[in-house]
Amino acid sequence: MELKPGMSALVTGGASGIGKAICLALAKKGVFVTVVDFAEEKGKETVAEIVEENAKFYPELKFPSAMFIRCDVTNAGDIAAAFGKHFDTYGGLDICVNSAGVATRGVILFTRALTPLKRQGIRVNVLCPEFVRTEMGEMVGAKFVDYVGGYIPMKMVVDGALELIRDETKAGSCLWISKRRGSEYWPTPEEEKKYLVKSSKSRRNSTYPLQVNIEIPQTYEKIVVHSLSHKFRSATKIVRTDLSLPVKSQHVLVKIVYAGVNASDVNYSSGRYFSGNGKEVGSLLPFDAGFELGWATSMFPSPSDSNNDKFPSEVHSKYIIPVPRPDPEVVAMLTSGLTASIALKRVAQLSSGETVLVTAAAGGTGQFAVQLAKLAGNKVIATCGGEKKAALLKSLGVDRVIDYKKEDIKSVLKKEFSKGVDIIYESVGGEMFDLCLNALAVYGRLVVIGMISQYQGEHGWKPLSYTGLCEKILAKSQTVGGFFLVQYSHLWKEHMGTLFDIFSSGKLKVFVDPKQFVGLGSVADAVEYLHSGESLGKVVVCIDPKFSTQSAKL
Repeated sequence: MELKPGMSALVTGGASGIGKAICLALAKKGVFVTVVDFAEEKGKETVAEIVEENAKFYPELKFPSAMFIRCDVTNAGDIAAAFGKHFDTYGGLDICVNSAGVATRGVILFTRALTPLKRQGIRVNVLCPEFVRTEMGEMVGAKFVDYVGGYIPMKMVVDGALELIRDETKAGSCLWISKRRGSEYWPTPEEEKKYLVKSSKSRRNSTYPLQVNIEIPQTYEKIVVHSLSHKFRSATKIVRTDLSLPVKSQHVLVKIVYAGVNASDVNYSSGRYFSGNGKEVGSLLPFDAGFELGWATSMFPSPSDSNNDKFPSEVHSKYIIPVPRPDPEVVAMLTSGLTASIALKRVAQLSSGETVLVTAAAGGTGQFAVQLAKLAGNKVIATCGGEKKAALLKSLGVDRVIDYKKEDIKSVLKKEFSKGVDIIYESVGGEMFDLCLNALAVYGRLVVIGMISQYQGEHGWKPLSYTGLCEKILAKSQTVGGFFLVQYSHLWKEHMGTLFDIFSSGKLKVFVDPKQFVGLGSVADAVEYLHSGESLGKVVVCIDPKFSTQSAKL
């Protein structure tokens, strides 16, 4: 719609940053603006600037051309009262800009779901800018801003907002603004055509702009742990279960295309872990297996009569992140990537200018750890076993690769890094843990993210004693910290967003093991392959055979 004098807008978060910039841009068009914010002083300053702009259009206006309403936007009563006051003052509402919020990719799918409101004359769009130099934007670490190419000019964001307001054809659209690629709509028209899905039998002539071409089955297969054993194959079985419909409120139905395999899958199947309510998982038999599920899409059609295995599941929408296409590399970020990112930042206190050692570095999570440490400006040492793994690590920029099949790790560290290592990202355990502890520098931080060498064996995981541990860390003011992703799950969106942005920019490489595992029945094979020591990069199972050929072409 055309912006004209006399129209009115309500802008949350309008006292500063992007919200304020949009308020002033609207005021320059003669639009009356209600500024909704918690910061009263800044809000009133913004109103004064809006009134000054509006005075060019209304030199003798009898009512205020702008007003400030102090409001906590998380309080439903407060926000309802703000809308009510705006209606009472201006007799209606033409534009609403919700600029009070932080980054969350879940809002994109929510916006697209509101597309049908255009039939009632209401358009809902979402603007997704990367970092802008505002007070909030400058709170973000400089290295993360640098990852995406620097700050976006405020003008690009304001122009994008005005474009969405003006263009009547945009309903449910997502306008993404980045330093690297400028402004672009997602999905593109080509993507829309690619992912059209046929509706249910009751509406054969309609299509829904969804993200995958499938019919919803009435049943599906899944892997469950039926008895506790460190041998994954013995502990699990495939069962068929009914799909629970309709989908619950605020949940989406997802299609599982890829599943990531992790060393700790055997710990889960042996009952070593605890459930979300603090109970030992062994007391909850049978329970579902698996940590990483890849490429999900919201589904709206009614279930068909087909019983084909499409492997769906229902999850809360807050756990959904949209990605352009079903790449197995994205699956690798879900557990392996998040473990490296969060553990290094929160437990290892990763900074720059230090020496970082990553054990089992050519594995699923090790490959992320070496790159994140390097991108942060550190010298990186990596251990691995075999020429192919060593070559991969060198291609990722590792400064010193130690192939334990050719060199003695202890001797190399003692000779070349006599002052010790500042940060150690340790996932092997046993003798390797002892070696790493002895190689730790003064003030050094050792993060234990796993003990893969101890998970299997004849009797499974047996706790070991580390004599003199307290004395060693006390003597050099060292820190030994454990990391288990479950306790840090509240940070997943922040870190996943960062990982995906670095990956999209080409600064982060994700290597998926070339050995193909296809179908649910191959999961146990993949787990055993991972523990064989032969895997290179992330081991991923293609659950839907239709995508195994496609992934090879991508």
